[in-house]
Amino acid sequence: MFPILVKFWSEIMAKSGSKVGCWIAIAILALMLFGSFLTNIGLTAALFSGSAATANDIAQDQYPSFDEVWSYGGGETKVVRIGLQGVIMRGRQERLFGYEPDMVESVLSQIRAATIDEQVEAILLEVDSPGGAVTPSDEIYAALEQFKREDESRIVMVFVRDLCASGGYYAAMAGDYIMAEPTAIVGSVGVIMQTLNMEGLGEKLGLSSVTIASGANKDMLNPFEPVNPEHIEMLQTLVNSMQERFASIVEDSRGLESRELLDGRVFNVAQALEYNLIDGVGYLQDAVDKLADLLDVDDLYVVRYTRPMSFFESMFGAKSPKIPDFQAVQAPRFLYLWKP
Repeated sequence: MFPILVKFWSEIMAKSGSKVGCWIAIAILALMLFGSFLTNIGLTAALFSGSAATANDIAQDQYPSFDEVWSYGGGETKVVRIGLQGVIMRGRQERLFGYEPDMVESVLSQIRAATIDEQVEAILLEVDSPGGAVTPSDEIYAALEQFKREDESRIVMVFVRDLCASGGYYAAMAGDYIMAEPTAIVGSVGVIMQTLNMEGLGEKLGLSSVTIASGANKDMLNPFEPVNPEHIEMLQTLVNSMQERFASIVEDSRGLESRELLDGRVFNVAQALEYNLIDGVGYLQDAVDKLADLLDVDDLYVVRYTRPMSFFESMFGAKSPKIPDFQAVQAPRFLYLWKP
């Protein structure tokens, strides 16, 4: 377009040869550029409105869709690789430009996509996690169980890369077979809740708490007040109830006759294998081969899900640095988390 404008400009200047002709040329060029700008805006709006209309034709959360990348094998039995990596916690990590996706929602969406795909016969869940929040860990476990309920022939294979502790191990209890790498750490069946008490520090600095609460237990675990034994007892009851659920799921899934080892400790692979906390030791190829055996096929067609990013997400969001969390004191919460 710009060569045409330059030629047009030259012709006008050659014909006019005056200041009036120059201003006429500038005005015409400005109008043409403005028209081009409006045209681009219209095309962009039409593109995005068309995409939105298409997206609204289907419930995105109920029927999530991903691009599929061929990962392993050359068979016909479809398997989806899903990674469960990092602390299992809801919330998007803010970056300088945009956000990282919520890891829990990402995992649940992938499991959901595999569940509604009738061609998927197994999930290969790759775990490298110290655990995290109680409810998200339970949600992932429940989603994997739902995947199997949709078709009784389906299988969940869990492959532990480095760490499968607490909430990570909780989610792994939906697995029909757990294989761990030789150097992995497994276990930490337990619940933890931590907070800080700064009463002594507050006295030294002359700080005191001013709290207006509706009841005696609303101000529970105020860090500037003495620890109330009654509050500790209440919270311990909640922790025990969550531990009971965790331990019972592990006991049923792994066929354990005792809960003696389910006290929060972690195990190396040899110990975990001896105590029946895992089923096998190997690497990714070993896990794929074992899954083929469990499905009674010679080869698998393994895919992993990807979700394409827009130009701006790719340019600014994914590559930009994370913004540090400057919150000094976070609210205490119940966690299925290994925190050595």
